[in-house]
Amino acid sequence: MSAEASIRIGPCSATTWELCRGSLGVAPTATPPPTALRARTVDGFTLIEILVVVALVAITAGIAVIAWDGDDRGTVAREAKRFAGAIEHASAIAQSHAETLGVSAEGSGWRFWRRSAEARHWLPVTDDDVLVAHAVPAGMAVSPQSLAGRPLPPDAIVPLRPTGHNDPFTFVVSGRSARVVLAADPLNRVSVTEARAE
Repeated sequence: MSAEASIRIGPCSATTWELCRGSLGVAPTATPPPTALRARTVDGFTLIEILVVVALVAITAGIAVIAWDGDDRGTVAREAKRFAGAIEHASAIAQSHAETLGVSAEGSGWRFWRRSAEARHWLPVTDDDVLVAHAVPAGMAVSPQSLAGRPLPPDAIVPLRPTGHNDPFTFVVSGRSARVVLAADPLNRVSVTEARAE
């Protein structure tokens, strides 16, 4: 006897359901009980699954378009503000610790320096998280521009004196589509001004 024939529904078996249902007083439109139905196999995806995948693809595509836009003005502005904050922090440290610090830009980033005790050479600052060497993202550059109105060479170190009286200086942070000038005044305030990219 097959597995189907062994299922009993009242006085009828699953195989004879069609014949018995009239004798049981079941309306002809009634469906057999669940045990009498064969298991359905589901092929394909539900509408919800398809909509979730489409939504994820759309979100990912939107993020990719924003990331690959090529407009780096926001990144240049953020890096310039970060550099300006680090310069102001270094000026405050120089005054509070009564030591001479320096700042330089090397094209791909900036670095802060400490004058050695003998005042003969500069040593990189490594003990302050804000003043450690920082590399800018690819496609960007940082360069010194002027000190007290005179142009600076690319390897110049701008001193930050313990007295707090520093000559005004400028640095430039540039990218593909933006150029920002950082200008420090004699009171150690650093302004950030967007300029045209060259």
